[in-house]
Amino acid sequence: MPKQMFEKDEKVLCFHGELLYEAKILEVTQDSPSDAFQYRVHYKGWKASWDDWVEDDRLRKMNDENRETAQALKRTYHESTQKPAKTTATKKKGQLSDFGSTRGSEERNGSMPTTSRGQKRGRNADIEDEDTFHNRPMIKIPVPDFIKSLLVDDWEEVTKNLSLIPLPAPKPANMIIDEYFDEEKEKRFPGSAEMDLLEEVRSGLKEYFDVALGRTLLYRFERQQYKEAIKAWTEGKGEWKGRTCVGDVYGAEHLCRMIVQLPEMIAQTNMDGQSVNRLREEMTKFLQWLNRNTQTYFTAEYEPTNQDYKDLSRGGN
Repeated sequence: MPKQMFEKDEKVLCFHGELLYEAKILEVTQDSPSDAFQYRVHYKGWKASWDDWVEDDRLRKMNDENRETAQALKRTYHESTQKPAKTTATKKKGQLSDFGSTRGSEERNGSMPTTSRGQKRGRNADIEDEDTFHNRPMIKIPVPDFIKSLLVDDWEEVTKNLSLIPLPAPKPANMIIDEYFDEEKEKRFPGSAEMDLLEEVRSGLKEYFDVALGRTLLYRFERQQYKEAIKAWTEGKGEWKGRTCVGDVYGAEHLCRMIVQLPEMIAQTNMDGQSVNRLREEMTKFLQWLNRNTQTYFTAEYEPTNQDYKDLSRGGN
């Protein structure tokens, strides 16, 4: 049975994006005795409209050790975003390089920050102010309604019905990306800027998926399956033979979970407005194509879990 780790009115540190921010717990709820506690937090110095509902995996006690962790994350963040200036002439073929190298920021089992509910990060005077955040190029990716409904069903299957997507996926993320690339490249001239952009998006999606899967894309109930999957592809037997990374194992559902996180991810890069617009156009085309092929790529049936798995999932996280 979940334990309440934080109290109403308690001052805490809360993960949002890459960083830890000072916050105060305004409200504590629990839907049922078997459900995780939910905490409504207010980020210090921000308007109430940015208040956020989070689980305890995003919260840390306000103590010296966790303050040091917050400072270390701040330093790492600054180092990762300080990149050499590039001229317009030298950036023609690397317009989306920031997208390809962006790192994930959360692990839903509690050791890394989550970006699940809130859309804006809190303010820390040592990092950036609210105006700086809002002046960053933002990206809005129109997700087709049918894919949205599939993601809602996916959430319910895993978190409510305690079922899992069978692994390895017959059509894993890397295969989906490659099949889209092979179809789309026929519409573009070899060596053109449009072809270069398509290749960058292809490599960027694969790279970020590999980094983000274990950090931001798994529900807590899936983490035991993830541990088992790592062992299986490491041994490389049977249907796991030749699968060397998460992009060869997880499929369309997890790929789409990543895509809906892209706005938060892009907000943490140095991409300029022009590159953001081009990325949005490419992702819109990709989602429209995927929407036409959902029966090919999405899981038809989730697999139920036994009591042993449920016990391991609760005990191992």
